[in-house]
Amino acid sequence: MSPPFDTEVPVLLLRLDRNPFHHGTLGAIRSLGRAGVEVHAVVESPHCPIGRSRYLRQGHQLPADGVRGAHRTGETVDAGGASDDRLERTLRQISDRIGRPAVLIPMDDMGAIAAARLAGRLAGRFLLPEQPPELPQRVADKARLAAMCAELGIPHPPTVSPRSAGEAAAAARELGLPLIAKWSRPWLLPQGGTLRSATVVTTEEQARALYRRSGEAGSRLLLQRFVPGGRDTDWFFHGCFTGGAVRLAGGAGRKERSWPVGAGLTAVGRWLPNPEVERVAGLLAEHLDYRGILDLDFRFDTATGTYRLLDFNPRPGAQFRLFTDRSGLDVVRALHLDLTGRAAAPADPVPGRLFVAENYALLSSLAALPSEGVPLTSARRGRRTTAGGTDGAGGEGEGRSRPRETETAWFAADDPAPFLAMAASWLGQGGRKTAVRLARRLLRPGRPAVRVPVPEGAGGSSGRAGAAAAPLGAPRTPADLRTTEHPTA
Repeated sequence: MSPPFDTEVPVLLLRLDRNPFHHGTLGAIRSLGRAGVEVHAVVESPHCPIGRSRYLRQGHQLPADGVRGAHRTGETVDAGGASDDRLERTLRQISDRIGRPAVLIPMDDMGAIAAARLAGRLAGRFLLPEQPPELPQRVADKARLAAMCAELGIPHPPTVSPRSAGEAAAAARELGLPLIAKWSRPWLLPQGGTLRSATVVTTEEQARALYRRSGEAGSRLLLQRFVPGGRDTDWFFHGCFTGGAVRLAGGAGRKERSWPVGAGLTAVGRWLPNPEVERVAGLLAEHLDYRGILDLDFRFDTATGTYRLLDFNPRPGAQFRLFTDRSGLDVVRALHLDLTGRAAAPADPVPGRLFVAENYALLSSLAALPSEGVPLTSARRGRRTTAGGTDGAGGEGEGRSRPRETETAWFAADDPAPFLAMAASWLGQGGRKTAVRLARRLLRPGRPAVRVPVPEGAGGSSGRAGAAAAPLGAPRTPADLRTTEHPTA
């Protein structure tokens, strides 16, 4: 039986990244709304797909004067360039419309960082986990994450932070090409610019050129050894923790398909127990005394037999609904219960459960046909993976005869309007562009590709921080288009 929710306490879902096709936000709206909680969300417009959900009580828009416009003061750079004062004023206005204190759940890194910094100033209006104001920024900062992994003995790709263009070239020689270039604070990247959170670097001169743009990026350049990917090597962990590193909900999962293929967002994911991934998540939660929701990305390194932690996102991942247990508990429901003083029932996992983002699953299946020969409806079942975990509906062979449960990102029989609006936008505004790019990929099956681990950002991420990495000069994919005119995760 589902736990009793305090339905007198509403929720505000905050997202500073403009993305009307953010299916993670839609999942949170439906999850909490079905539990009887009044749900409010920051949306691009009342007509965007997310704003059409029957479970959304009211959508709220950020002011056009740029709540997240460029804003730097000395060494203090706010989340995504948003002015703290303007954002606080906006949140107070939304709170006045709601009319009573609400649980605040950020759905992107920018929102999580800003909300934590403003928590004290918003006390009495919004409920947030008790944690140091700087904690979300600390874990989202890729340079600080690398240092923390070294401190705790957590496998992480070897990473260098050059202090000059010459050092960048030297690091490229030392790490080996190709390598991955990242910006330590990707939420600060200029919106609409050409810089990406992660880029494949194939020459020393490219490393030099990127370093010279550090001022434009707003944070340090990191050069990271490339960890080759492949089928079944990309993993993630979603969880909700309370005091004492007690996990209330969540689990480990594996990407079955991604878009762009082998390098992007989760198109199809599966809930699979993975003791090592879960151990690292618990270690981090204990070390940080982390409270709230987190999303971790891993890549299995076949050369060393280790799971390397790639990213730490202090908010729900786009596919968080994958980890919905038999009682309906997921990470956003667990957070609402915790912040309202209600105890969540012990988790009742559903290993083998699938998550499908229909738009990206279709594209990734089509794009994989020339290289894999995989029918669109095929599913890999009933085998062990070399990267840990077990396929199937249950652990140790339990429940293998039961039909697997599947969670779709967009379609829901009790809430069809968002799916219809998403499909209309894809077919109407972005369909031709998507078809052209997909055709280019299909017609060039021999083109060598570098598989790059990318944060689940768009699936729940932070603007450019979620942009897919690609070789410099490579054709852009739909996941690179961060505008409201084209569907992105």
